[in-house]
Amino acid sequence: MTGEEARERFAAGRVARLGTVDPRGRPHIVPIVFALDGNTIYSVVDDKPKRTVELQRLRNVRSNARVAVLVDRYDDAEWAALWWARADGSARVLEPDAAEAERAIALLAARYPQQRAAGAVLAIDVERWSGWSAR
Repeated sequence: MTGEEARERFAAGRVARLGTVDPRGRPHIVPIVFALDGNTIYSVVDDKPKRTVELQRLRNVRSNARVAVLVDRYDDAEWAALWWARADGSARVLEPDAAEAERAIALLAARYPQQRAAGAVLAIDVERWSGWSAR
């Protein structure tokens, strides 16, 4: 799969898994919803119940900006349809009132009407797209 094919499949995904590294070097993986604008992935802290809006993923990115984000398709009945697409890059934490964050929140709301932003926006500048497909 080419980088462009990986990007196209990634863009069509509805949920991704974000991998960050905590300050002690331990991996931290969480599911996210996202919007893609060019080669930047956006995700936002939403208003679902949480203990805090200062999430571990944000603390991790502030400590180590290197991240990976994965979208995949798994189908028990049709293994020939399996694929994954990965984005590797550097992440930034945007305050909600920043112009780029406001644009990202609008993109996320258009993609996920139920999305309600409640905090910082994570912006991931993709440096490499990769993927694999069984077909």
